Amino acid sequence: MAIRLRQAGFEDFVVLERGDRVGGTWARNTYPGCACDLPALLYSFSFEVKADWSRPYAPQPEILAYMQGCAEKYGVLPHCRFGDEVTGAAWDEARSLWRVSLASGERIEAEVVVGAIGMFNELVWPEIDGLAGFRGEVIHSAEWDAETDLSGLRVGVIGSAASAVQIVPKIAKRAARVHLFQRTANWVMPKEDDPLSAEDLERLRSDPAAVAALRQLIFDRVDAGMTFSDPAAVAEIEASVLEAIEVVEDPEVRHKLRPQHPFGCKRPLLSNDFYASFNRPNLELVTETIERVTEHGLRTADGVEREVDVLIVATGFQATRFLSVIDVRGRGGQSLEDAWRDGAHAYLGVTTAGFPNCFMLYGPNTNNGSILHMIECQVEHVLLHLERLRDEALAWVDVRHEAMERYNEGVQEGIAGVRAWQADCNGYYRSPSGRVVTQWPDSMTAYRERTRQIDPDAFDAVALAESK
Repeated sequence: MAIRLRQAGFEDFVVLERGDRVGGTWARNTYPGCACDLPALLYSFSFEVKADWSRPYAPQPEILAYMQGCAEKYGVLPHCRFGDEVTGAAWDEARSLWRVSLASGERIEAEVVVGAIGMFNELVWPEIDGLAGFRGEVIHSAEWDAETDLSGLRVGVIGSAASAVQIVPKIAKRAARVHLFQRTANWVMPKEDDPLSAEDLERLRSDPAAVAALRQLIFDRVDAGMTFSDPAAVAEIEASVLEAIEVVEDPEVRHKLRPQHPFGCKRPLLSNDFYASFNRPNLELVTETIERVTEHGLRTADGVEREVDVLIVATGFQATRFLSVIDVRGRGGQSLEDAWRDGAHAYLGVTTAGFPNCFMLYGPNTNNGSILHMIECQVEHVLLHLERLRDEALAWVDVRHEAMERYNEGVQEGIAGVRAWQADCNGYYRSPSGRVVTQWPDSMTAYRERTRQIDPDAFDAVALAESK
C-alpha cells in the first residue's frame, strides 16, 4: 500500500506498525521450519518479482528479507513508525476525519484510514484447565524466541495444523522427546521443494521471459484449484497424501494420521518430512483429548500424564476478527465489532457500511490463492477511491448498506457451492455464528475483475464543500 501510494503521487501518509520492523507475519513467525506454503515465485509482488529464491517454497528468513528489501528499495521506510501500536480509531462526523489512538497515548488525525493488519493478529490460546499453572516454559508458535534451545528437553506440542507441521520435524531432531497432541488429522501434501542449483538460479536471473512464463503457469494452476471443483484433481491430491502417509512404519500411527474430512475442508498443508518424522523413536503422536495441564506436563482423558519441560502452543490466531481486533468506531459511534456481530463482512472485503474513508487489506472473504495477488487487487481498488476523493473534491465515501449486503449474499452463495467447505471440520474459516468469513469462493482472476473499478452507485459520497 505504501509503495503504491508513493507511485500514485500520495506522499502525506504514515504507516503505524506495532512491531519493530516491516514484514508482518514473516517478522512475527520465526519458529523452526517456517516457510511459505505457496510456490515462492508467485509469492512476490508483480512489480518486484523475485526469481532467485533458494528453493521453490521459500523459508521465512528469505521472505522477510524480500519484504524488507522492497520497503527499502521503494523508499517507504521514512513513512514508517515502528513500535506504534494502534489501539483505536474513531470517525469524527463533524470534521470528516479519523482520530487514531496509539498505545503511547498519542492521537493523530487522518482523512483516510487503511487497515492493513490482515487476519493473523490476536493469538489463540487453548482453553485447557491448568495451563496457567504449568511450571515449565510455554511458547506460542507466533512468539518464538530465537534463543530457544530444545536440545535434550522433553517437549509437548499442542496443535497439528500449519505451524505444527513445520515445527515438529525440526524440533524432533534436537529434543530428547516430543509429544504431538493432535485433535484432527490434516491433509499434508508433499511438495516439489528441492533446493535450486547454482545453474538454475543463474538461468532464472538472466531470463525474465522464462520467469514470467513460469510465474503465469503457477498462477493458472493455483487459480484453477481454489474452489476444489475438479474431482479428478482432488482425488489425485488425496491419493498423493495417502501414499505419503505410507512412509510411517507403525500401522496404528498411520491410521491416526489419515484425515477423516474431505480435502479442502480445512487449510491444505504441505511438508516433505512431517510424516517421515513419526519414524523417529523420540516422537509420539497423541490423539487422546487433553484433560488438563499439570504442573509438570499434560494429562489426557485416558489418565496418562506425560511430563514435559517445554510446552509449544501451535494453535494459531483469531483469524475471523480482522480489523475488529482494534476498537474502530464509525458513524454514530458504532463499533466495528458490533457491526460484525454475526460475522465479519465487507464490500469486496475492503469497505464496511457506516465506516467512511476506512479501507481494509486482507479483509473478510479475501483469503485464497496467493494473498499477495489478492492484496495487490485491494490496494489498486483503494487507490481508485483515493483518486476519486482527490479529483472530485470529496470529503468522504461510504459503501451503502444495501450494496454491501447484496455483495455478501453473492459471496455466501458462492461459499455454499464449495462442497469441501460444507463438511464438518474444525477450521478457522467460520465465525462463532457459523458464517464463513475468511474465504473467497472464486478465482483470483474473478476477484481482480471485481476490484478493477468503482461502482459509484454502491457508495454514498459527500463533497468537501457540503461537509463544512
